[in-house]
Amino acid sequence: MWGAVFLLAVAGTTVLAEPSLIFPEVARGASRIVSGWEASEGQLPHQLSLRMVSYGGDVSSCGGTIIHSQWGLTAAHCTAGRVTIVIRAGTVNLTLPSAIFETEKYYNHPLYNEAFQWLVQPNDIGLLEFGRALVFSDTIQPIRLQRTAGRDDPYENARAVASGWGRTWTLGSSPENLNWVYLRITSNADCLASYGGSSIIQSSTICARGYNVTSQSTCQGDSGGPLTTIDVDGKVSQVGVTSFVSGTGCHTDFPAGFIRPGYYHEWFEQVSGINFDWEYDPSATTTESSESSSSESSSSSESNASSESSED
Repeated sequence: MWGAVFLLAVAGTTVLAEPSLIFPEVARGASRIVSGWEASEGQLPHQLSLRMVSYGGDVSSCGGTIIHSQWGLTAAHCTAGRVTIVIRAGTVNLTLPSAIFETEKYYNHPLYNEAFQWLVQPNDIGLLEFGRALVFSDTIQPIRLQRTAGRDDPYENARAVASGWGRTWTLGSSPENLNWVYLRITSNADCLASYGGSSIIQSSTICARGYNVTSQSTCQGDSGGPLTTIDVDGKVSQVGVTSFVSGTGCHTDFPAGFIRPGYYHEWFEQVSGINFDWEYDPSATTTESSESSSSESSSSSESNASSESSED
C-alpha cells in the first residue's frame, strides 16, 4: 500500500515547477519570527519543544503538543530516524522549562515511510511516550484533539493559531521565546489548486494561510506543532499537526499543510491504550448556554432588587 502512496507523493512533488512542498524548518532557515507575537506565560500550556538527535549526531528541533500526562503528539518526519528526543514543557522561554526530560519512545504512523523522511508524505503524524507523568499546572496542560466525527469539518475561513519557537538548532540563532500567529483555514480545494493537484494533499490534510497579511505562516512555528481553532462546541481543539509549506518560501501566500488528528483516533488508541476521541452533544451546549443566561438574569434581578431595597 505504501508503495502506491510513495509513487504518488514523488509524482505530486516532482511534476510541480513551483511551488514544491518542503518542511517548515527547511524553508525557514535561520529567519526570525515575522508577523507573530510572543506568547505570555501559560497562554499555550499544551506546547512542547523537541530536540532530536539522529544516529549521525545531528541535532534538530520540532514542536509538539501534550495530549495526556504521559503522551505527546508531533509530526512523523520530526522523530523518524532519531536516537533520542529531549522534551521541554511548561515554558515560553526555552532556557526556563518547568519540565525537561528525555525519551527514546516514539511511534510513527504505519503508513509513514521513515526511509523517505526527507520527502513530504501523507500520514505525517506520530506519538511520543514520555516515560513519566507530567504534573499539570497553569503552564502544563493537555490540548483536546479534533474528534473523529468532525475530522472532515471544513473550518473554512476560521481563524486558527499556530505556535512554536521557529528555529532549526543547527542553523544558528533564533528566538528563545515561544511565538504564535493567526492563520486562516482554507479549503482543501483551494489548497489543491495552489499546489497543482499534489497527491500529498488528501482528505486527512487541512491547510491554512496568512490571516490578514501574507507573511503570517507556520514558519512562525515548528514542524509537529499545533494548529488550533474554536471547535463546534465553542471550545479549543487541535485540528492540525504542522507538516509542510511551499518551496517558494515561508512568507508567500501559498497555504501551509497540516495533518488532521481526527483521522487517527483508532491508531492512537491502539498504541497508547487511551481513547482521545470525544462526542459533541448540541443539547448540552444549548443547556449550558441557557443555564448561563438564566444565571446572569437571576443575578441581574437580585442586583436590581437589592438596589431598590436600598433606595427604600
